[in-house]
Amino acid sequence: MHEEVIAILVLWTFIFIYSIFGSIDFGAGFWAMIYHEHRTSAGKIANRFLSPTWEITNVFLVLLVVAFVGFFPKGAFTLGTVLLIPVSLILFLLAIRSAFMVFSYSVQGYRKTMFFISGICGVLIPALLITVLPVSQGGFISGFNGRDVLLIGKLFTSPSLYMYILFGLTSELFLSSLFLADYSKVSKQEGAYRLYRGNALLLGPLTLVAAVVTLLVLPPEANWLIDNLSDQRIWFILSFLAFLAGYGSLWWRNRDMDTAGKPRLALLAIIAQYGFASYGYGMAHLPYIVYPGLTIYDAFTAKETFYSLMIMYAVGLAILTPGFYVFWRLFLKDKRYLQQE
Repeated sequence: MHEEVIAILVLWTFIFIYSIFGSIDFGAGFWAMIYHEHRTSAGKIANRFLSPTWEITNVFLVLLVVAFVGFFPKGAFTLGTVLLIPVSLILFLLAIRSAFMVFSYSVQGYRKTMFFISGICGVLIPALLITVLPVSQGGFISGFNGRDVLLIGKLFTSPSLYMYILFGLTSELFLSSLFLADYSKVSKQEGAYRLYRGNALLLGPLTLVAAVVTLLVLPPEANWLIDNLSDQRIWFILSFLAFLAGYGSLWWRNRDMDTAGKPRLALLAIIAQYGFASYGYGMAHLPYIVYPGLTIYDAFTAKETFYSLMIMYAVGLAILTPGFYVFWRLFLKDKRYLQQE
């Protein structure tokens, strides 16, 4: 396997991990804003998960950015140049959100503001992040005086952009609802569990419909991608089957609760669904980073840098993995923490 292919697989793996963790993190912030004064404990559940975990999500964002800049510097330069405004807004919103997340737990007067800021950022940041996908498919970048320029007017009048945003937001809220349903069940908060399960039941089909419509409204410049996606249809068939398994498990009866559903099984199946679809989409997108002018071979770094980065990631993950395990044991598995009032 060529170094370029290994590098893009590593990068795509980080993108997938961050998309899952980020969806749960940002979605939890949104639900915490919506339910922080709700009569059930749904808002407390979302905030209990959010309070220790948002830093972990930022770790994967750093790994993703370093991998992109390190492995494909020309690709990072091109996308960073044409998406300067969205990237700047993302960094600004992340900084604001992180600041409020830090200080709100020591200064009680900022609690309500934190819920609002976290909730709004939980919608805006994913919407800005997903603009990379339609831009990378071609038709929205033009050369001007020797440099790439984003065709902002064409982008913002394209239905494809708004369908990608809708798909991203429904996916975020669907995944976070599934996770918080499982979190509520383990915490023995049946009222919150019913609420998040109901959200997941509503959002699941909406997400599937949004994904299909997104493909139907792709611009003519993305016909190459549609053809390649049809060649990878086996992965999307597996993705749909995983969705059926995950969504169906929300209807299974429980012995310890009056409300039906196996949310952990549902969450794992839906993550598998996104994994299959993500792999199929990534394979269909190869070898392009930005169609038609930039491929993974054009944007690849020097081989010496590639091997140095691979060693750095191997050492870094070897150090971080025990920390992630301890974090999981303390905040996502310890029933004393989960069931606190």
